[in-house]
Amino acid sequence: MKLSTTTRVGALAGALAAAFALSACGAANESGGGNSAAGSSAATLSGTVNGAGSSAQQAAMQAWTAGFTSQQPGVTVNYDPVGSGGGRDQFLSGGVAFAGSDAALTDDEVTKAKSRCGSGGYFELPDYISPIAVVYNLPGVKDLQLSPDTAAEIFKGTITTWNDPAIKADNPGAKLPSTKITPVHRSDDSGTTKNFTDWLHQTAPSVWTEAAGGTWPLSGGEAGAQTSGMVAAVKGGQGTIGYADDSQAAGLGVAKIKVGSDYIAPSAEAAAKVVSNSQGVSGRGQYDHALNLNRTTSDSSEYPLVLVSYHIGCLQYQDKNTADMMKAFFTYVVSKDGQQSAAQSAGSAPISDSARQTAMQAITAIKAAS
Repeated sequence: MKLSTTTRVGALAGALAAAFALSACGAANESGGGNSAAGSSAATLSGTVNGAGSSAQQAAMQAWTAGFTSQQPGVTVNYDPVGSGGGRDQFLSGGVAFAGSDAALTDDEVTKAKSRCGSGGYFELPDYISPIAVVYNLPGVKDLQLSPDTAAEIFKGTITTWNDPAIKADNPGAKLPSTKITPVHRSDDSGTTKNFTDWLHQTAPSVWTEAAGGTWPLSGGEAGAQTSGMVAAVKGGQGTIGYADDSQAAGLGVAKIKVGSDYIAPSAEAAAKVVSNSQGVSGRGQYDHALNLNRTTSDSSEYPLVLVSYHIGCLQYQDKNTADMMKAFFTYVVSKDGQQSAAQSAGSAPISDSARQTAMQAITAIKAAS
């Protein structure tokens, strides 16, 4: 399997899931070809599948691609980590076979997905569970604790220095400098931003009155494009603070957030527990597994600042070869080996056996247009 200069990374895995596929539309972007093998990972397959979306999943995607390559060296899975919003836009317009998104489809996007996919239907697969880290660059401060209200005031710009009384109250006994705080946000339409602002809105509603959204709702401030740009901006400053998938937080300070009466560090296990205690969005289709995440938990064994990353596609491909490639790839991604590979690479939480069974129901539903 070859990797493109835009970052060819295989994508998918999962959190509670169902699977993914593509419709007759956009066939030029699903360039199959080669052997038209049986829809099984044991068959020899050949061809190319294109996707785009979430940059938070990049480490996991690289792991999945590497593992799948050993099984199917003739298949190229291209994935461009342009950000969740860009991936959804490209998929809904027919530009790519699938989208990776750290935010579920909106009601309007569901309508567009139905139109794009036609009678075959669409699916939305929660494939990747990971904590979002509140990352910071403040020399001399190794441990930082933040309540939701304090975090909301920092990112809103009403707390402007690191020795503010509210931060001191969260960090009794800590030596906090008078350094100016520089909040950093994502400049692109980002699923990570939507999850972060959802957490702020649900846990600090009196401070963060803006609704959750993929684009940053406030003017001004420093910004970075995609996860890499966000992390680079935080690393490049002093007194900076931002938010990113925990797998990308190396080299930065990571704050503990207040849950109940305790301050909790991000972990895959605590993130997975929140997801397991969350409910599905009502009124969606058979293979749409969008979730309403339980952000307001007071259980200190849960980490509510979590993202669930989805893959979005159609249940019908134009040709059998493409359907077979996607079945093989998704079967690997949700397998125990695939999930463990992603966990080791990205620090994500492997899906449960029951989630794997749910995913396989969708994977086996992928078919070619008759």
